[in-house]
Amino acid sequence: MVTKSSVIMLVEDNPDDEALTLRAFRRNNILNEVVVARDGVEALNYLLSDEAGRDARMPKVVLLDLKLPRIDGLEVLRRIRSDERTKLLPVVILTSSKEERDIAASYDLGANSYIRKPVVSAEFSEAVRQLGSYWLQLNEPPPRETRGF
Repeated sequence: MVTKSSVIMLVEDNPDDEALTLRAFRRNNILNEVVVARDGVEALNYLLSDEAGRDARMPKVVLLDLKLPRIDGLEVLRRIRSDERTKLLPVVILTSSKEERDIAASYDLGANSYIRKPVVSAEFSEAVRQLGSYWLQLNEPPPRETRGF
């Protein structure tokens, strides 16, 4: 399932959830490079940096938790959507929140999908497999000219 140029960004502050996600990727043969940001500031610094060569490392999809330190996930999403370089970047909310207001706010801000983290490890692994299959193989991104990255 790996595509060498396809980077996945995981924005997750919980070390256990990070390890579970990375293990689920490996278990499902999703061998893409995974860039991990452990708070909203790290995520935005990576995505919105003007460093030379950043275009080559722009993720194909961002898996974004909502409950993050420093800058929360909803604000990260708001800033991603407000920047020309990242406004069309696929963002999947991957969180434990069941709050309707979080779901509504995520979609209002332009999330592409909202997935609640399953509690059971096997269910989580299956959810990650399906995420990888869809976003890395099936989904057709907009042309580079229209997505700004």
